[in-house]
Amino acid sequence: MKPGPRNLITDVSGLTVGNAHDASLRSGATVLLAQSPLAAAVHIMGGAPGTRETDLLTPGRLVAQVDAITLSGGSAFGLDAASGVADRLRRAGRGFRVGDQRVPIVPGAILFDLLNGGDKSWATNPYPDLGAAAFDAANTQFRLGTAGAGYGATTHGLKGGLGSASVVMSSGITVGALVAVNSVGSVLMGHGPQFRAAPSEMVGEFGGLGAGIPGDPSTEPAAEKGQGEATTIAIVATDAALDQAQLSRIAVAAHDGMARAIWPSHTLFDGDLVFAAATGARPLTDPLIELFQLGHAAAVCLERAIARGVYEATSTDGDLLPSWSSRFAKKPGL
Repeated sequence: MKPGPRNLITDVSGLTVGNAHDASLRSGATVLLAQSPLAAAVHIMGGAPGTRETDLLTPGRLVAQVDAITLSGGSAFGLDAASGVADRLRRAGRGFRVGDQRVPIVPGAILFDLLNGGDKSWATNPYPDLGAAAFDAANTQFRLGTAGAGYGATTHGLKGGLGSASVVMSSGITVGALVAVNSVGSVLMGHGPQFRAAPSEMVGEFGGLGAGIPGDPSTEPAAEKGQGEATTIAIVATDAALDQAQLSRIAVAAHDGMARAIWPSHTLFDGDLVFAAATGARPLTDPLIELFQLGHAAAVCLERAIARGVYEATSTDGDLLPSWSSRFAKKPGL
């Protein structure tokens, strides 16, 4: 398998992504949209998740498809980014039909960025407007790093960010990942600059620096954030025809990529979760084998997307932590 032409989740045909941020707030929102409703599922591994409408994504529910998925900063306040997206979708005539009404189905997840130095003294929750603005900005090309839901994100010792990556499999099926990285754990190999995801890197997408020296596994990690102050929230998507049960397995498998890219991950302090979505454009010819391969592809895409999110982050005035590029990129040999 190899990266798609954009190396973004939008290499899955029919998908677009929109970002919006508020620089003074130091936060933002991201939305994944599709030309038609998506089959979707979710798997949560972190101890402090913040979600909207994820119960609908369990197999056997009445509503089996979604109209969009949002990722947002803002902790619980950021869940309202999905409301801004839902308003836009309803205006466009999208949503689950109930009589003469349309109810857009917009699951979402949030990360905690309320202590990152931004102005959080709002009188009115800004996240519905950020969700609507992200919807309006949706395109096949979108910015990584300090953008959207990753605008105010942080990790262990570095700024976090928004990342994406894709692969096209030998069968022609495309898989992509989109992630906002705001973890307690570190994405670096030891003290860096190499990334823990280096063994899966393709086409030098996060510097081509090699694997570096691993950290000492006997070291007990220090938690620089408190409970509920971190999270890595992600979406993996494919053009394969998968139902909710199959997508649940893809979401589970994708967490392997998160665990390879962030050390430690899935902690009590993180709200780590993965949405999985499918457009259904490509029927499977060998479901058992292809589902197995799709799980691996999803994990590899998410692993790479996490490193890209941190690698592409940029410095802004008032940062509490350095970006990867400001800390490492100008050093000799890099």
